Amino acid sequence: MVEGHSVHRVAARHRQKLVGKKFACTSPNGRFTEGAAAISNKPFRAIEAVGKNLFAWFGSGGADDVCVHVHFGMAGNWAVFESDANGNVHEPATTATTRLRMEGGGVVSHLSAMTVKHGSRAGLYEPKRATLGEDPLREDADVERLWRKVSKSKKSIGALIMDQSCFCGPGNIYRAEILFKARIHPDQLGKDLSRAEFDKVWRHSVELLQRGFREGSILTVDPADDARYGPDLRRYVYNKSRCPICRGPVMSWDIQTRTAYACLACQPLRTVQEAPPSPKKSKKRPAASTPTKAKKAKPTPVKRFRSHCVEDAASDMSPEMLTVKELKAKLKAHGAPTDGLKSVLVARLTAL
Repeated sequence: MVEGHSVHRVAARHRQKLVGKKFACTSPNGRFTEGAAAISNKPFRAIEAVGKNLFAWFGSGGADDVCVHVHFGMAGNWAVFESDANGNVHEPATTATTRLRMEGGGVVSHLSAMTVKHGSRAGLYEPKRATLGEDPLREDADVERLWRKVSKSKKSIGALIMDQSCFCGPGNIYRAEILFKARIHPDQLGKDLSRAEFDKVWRHSVELLQRGFREGSILTVDPADDARYGPDLRRYVYNKSRCPICRGPVMSWDIQTRTAYACLACQPLRTVQEAPPSPKKSKKRPAASTPTKAKKAKPTPVKRFRSHCVEDAASDMSPEMLTVKELKAKLKAHGAPTDGLKSVLVARLTAL
């Protein structure tokens, strides 16, 4: 999933490259034909990022302006191809996923995304914007509004961070890293967080997404920790088998179909006692409020994989994460046999 820092980078780039120009617009795959016609030859007036969503405005600032809402999904892209010194644009061929092609002012742009819709401010922008929560990268983020939501919620903080009506922008990688840095268990209920704990979660959300925006990559490890536990640590617990701080195992389990990661030693799950119910309502004894009250997936040791979202340093990859070519190269360097299936190569390298 394209996370919030990347969407803000697209918005920043397009303010420089596209805003202020007019474009002839078409829909190569035919899935945005009406929208392309609605914005064709209208000034690209503004673009705004809210979490993982983009809102592009076409028009002169009047009531008839057209808003285009974009959500990239897992692998969307809004590419810009500029003219060279001779005025030629070297444009690649469009693909089956190219919903919008824009040409004008010496620039060609291709948009591929899971969601591309068009409409008016009242009909599209305002209803969608109302469903979105607080974006750590926006100056207008209302932290008090978010605290009121979190402090009343019976959802886990791990679920709330992924809920775009609460925290707008962080995805699964950021969730794991934010909660580790805050030393909070992903299953801790929102209503059981103290204000100080919530403030830590928000602070790390802001700091990590700002770093991602500056660097163009999800790099969550602080420089001091990279020097102490690295080199090239890059992330603390996401897709890691060992905690870099205590060297204990990193555990994983599903929260609403997405894999959560935590070091259970550094991020212990607190049990919070509920206030006794009113005698008029019930005579039952008060029960402990704990995030494990409901049936949840049991944490298990992490089985690492080669992520397409974030790159791991070669030195940090376990044998099972390597390709067959990489396994054979390492085995050859050790003077070991290089024949056999991948499982054989992994076992052979692990035994060295």
